[in-house]
Amino acid sequence: MTAHRRVRSTARGRDVERAKRRGPYAKTAARRADIVRAARDSFAEHGYAGASLRDIAKRADITHAGLLHHFQSKDELLTAVLAHRDDEEWERSFVEINRMDSPRRYLAETLIQHQKTPELMRLWAELAASASRPDHPAHAEFVSRNERVRSFTAEAMRERAAQGGLSEGLDPDSAAALFLAVLHGLQLQWLLSPDLDIITPLDRFFDLILLSGDGQPSAETPA
Repeated sequence: MTAHRRVRSTARGRDVERAKRRGPYAKTAARRADIVRAARDSFAEHGYAGASLRDIAKRADITHAGLLHHFQSKDELLTAVLAHRDDEEWERSFVEINRMDSPRRYLAETLIQHQKTPELMRLWAELAASASRPDHPAHAEFVSRNERVRSFTAEAMRERAAQGGLSEGLDPDSAAALFLAVLHGLQLQWLLSPDLDIITPLDRFFDLILLSGDGQPSAETPA
């Protein structure tokens, strides 16, 4: 299955889940979505430590007890916020990677969007490190996410390799692992140095690992 078909399959699976939520579950799903949006805004404005469940409940127009009916802790809410952001980007990638001049342009624009909410980017980095512990409540979610993203990226690299589009000696799985390491590492560097240009290094990295069909460095339109 190609990378784009895999995204389509994932999106269809989520459509089925949304359909199941209609009827008696629609109200609950809508309420949870309101709470997740309120939590995202609160985390972005106050940071994780400064955000409170009462503030989130107020933003979602729900009582504190009502919020706890849906989410038992702030940790659970943070995981839901970050998972929702991932889901949005995952589904958007299927539409936009096919439509735009180059996948690198889509990824650059995604990074720019992340930079607009640095607190969420920081929370993601902190939670990803914490969730590496097997006993962390978000461990399973992050393991699943990492495998999904890595598999999708490796499949895209395999498609590229089949067209002679990977640098000599670089296999698709290694290219995927390197790409994700660079992507996450650049975001962490930007959090430490907000004036750092991370778009140009990402583009140069693509130049190093991707080739055009004639074996020359890729001439895809930079971001």
